[in-house]
Amino acid sequence: MQSVIDKLKENMQLIYRRALDADKALASLQQSGKGKFQHVFAEDAGFTVRSKRFSPYVEELGQQMIELESTDNKAEFEQRLIPLVKKMELMLLTLTNFQQSLKDK
Repeated sequence: MQSVIDKLKENMQLIYRRALDADKALASLQQSGKGKFQHVFAEDAGFTVRSKRFSPYVEELGQQMIELESTDNKAEFEQRLIPLVKKMELMLLTLTNFQQSLKDK
């Protein structure tokens, strides 16, 4: 389980750095009158938080990581792991697509 947690932490660091950059870009876009959307992710994306920025979603992932790390039961670990990994994949994909869209302009 520890190797899985270590890999997840690596991905969280990557997500965190990309989210900071993305939030700066979103702030800039919104100041120039662009980026008129309500939430980064749709309601069915699995996140409980609703925000126009990535950072609150990163915080939610961080909280789930803390909960996962404190889990000793293997079945409970796997139960918490699956939604966390899905959210992390969605976050990385969205951040990558967002960064690519900025480069294409």
